[in-house]
Amino acid sequence: MKLQTDMTVNRITDQIWEIPPSEKPGMIVPARIYATETILTSMDRGVFEQVTNVACLPGIRGHALCMPDGHWGYGFPIGGVAAFDLREGIVSPGGVGYDINCGMRLIRTDLTLADVQPNLDRLLNELFRAVPAGVGSKGFVSLSRNQFEEVMRRGARWCVDQGYGWHEDLERIEEQGCIPGADPSKVTDHALQRGISQLGTLGSGNHYLEVQVASNDRIFDADTAAALGITGQDQIVVMVHCGSRGFGHQVASDFLKVFEKAMRRYGISVKDQQLACAPFQSPEGQDYFAAMNCAANTAFANRQVITHQIREAFARVFGRSAEELGMHLVYDVAHNIAKVERYAEGELLVHRKGSTRAFGPGRAELPELYRRTGQPVICGGSMETGSYLLVGTDQAMRETFGSTMHGSGRTMSRAQAKKSVRGEQVRQQMKEHGIIVKAVSMSGLAEEAGFAYKNISDVVETVDRAGITKKVAELRPIGNIKG
Repeated sequence: MKLQTDMTVNRITDQIWEIPPSEKPGMIVPARIYATETILTSMDRGVFEQVTNVACLPGIRGHALCMPDGHWGYGFPIGGVAAFDLREGIVSPGGVGYDINCGMRLIRTDLTLADVQPNLDRLLNELFRAVPAGVGSKGFVSLSRNQFEEVMRRGARWCVDQGYGWHEDLERIEEQGCIPGADPSKVTDHALQRGISQLGTLGSGNHYLEVQVASNDRIFDADTAAALGITGQDQIVVMVHCGSRGFGHQVASDFLKVFEKAMRRYGISVKDQQLACAPFQSPEGQDYFAAMNCAANTAFANRQVITHQIREAFARVFGRSAEELGMHLVYDVAHNIAKVERYAEGELLVHRKGSTRAFGPGRAELPELYRRTGQPVICGGSMETGSYLLVGTDQAMRETFGSTMHGSGRTMSRAQAKKSVRGEQVRQQMKEHGIIVKAVSMSGLAEEAGFAYKNISDVVETVDRAGITKKVAELRPIGNIKG
């Protein structure tokens, strides 16, 4: 087996591989990668370097982890997970990412493919108008500074109180759409100005809004699917992938500068400056955590306003209210975040960077309707492939701090993808496969071509066989809105 590293990588199971601490000076814990042998051999060198660098960070517990969608990222690998002791450990923006609380949201409907197919062009046009996409896009919600600070504190709760959603939505969002401890006074004016006009916008890059079909032949656990509102029968669902936009990016940028100085003050050295960090209990660490929670809550609010706009667009096209169309939220989950969570080891600060929370059945944090099934996990593929709905497991609680993959994971940089294909070619190929796409930028479309990503089914099969997530249904795209 040939890997893009000289380190020793030991097989633990067919889906778990471990790099022992002896392979790099300073490693406190082993590094574990969840992957099949095929996926492991395709991983870039950066994954092995970065996950072992993470294993050197002060106060880390258990293992430094990387999921099968892993690839090179900023500081942590994309797909990285690490948990830190609250007293001795650190917090690092590189373990969260620039797009704080980039995440996934899934909305089910009572509509079928037969209902939607004749109206698909009109529906996509309505969605394209209702949800602004692309770099610098601005939303329809006009906020004063005081109102934006309320969004930072209250997240999706603020939106529902303003009429942008249903009260039942809140119980179907991670942390009920509002993480405590957000403090707007820790956010710079520059970050505030970047974010104040972006509520209800999709952004660019790999963010999308997708109309999908859930068919009976791609449901793997009918009982769990039904409990999540997925009935099959060519059912239409809508998936949203976006985050905190420029607001979260600026929060990360601001605190990376703060932490570079703080490390000298606290005598912390790291293997890579992109892992700039501070003790979690330090003033700098607490300030970042409070500002990060502001951005996380804003991302929940952003997806909530987008959901309101999606419901409005469907109602206009089909002449019935969103309630009559059965447009209930399945779940909303973050995949770029650091959170205090309780495990057998006690309270830990869990960093997830391109990784999704996957709590198993019975956890008190889950709404009553999902206590039996485990937490819904939404895994987005490329816009040319299917996506998946899964649920968390008890094994994830024991092995991965309740974490799993977040998507398919890139195999090619955006620059490489643009050199390989034109956006117009991608759009035509997708049309030939029955997927209509509306994009702000043809260049952006080329960056997200399907061949630039791993096979989503292989990634999902890995975590399913490893037992850290259980697959429930595959969702096939028929229409895509792209920034």
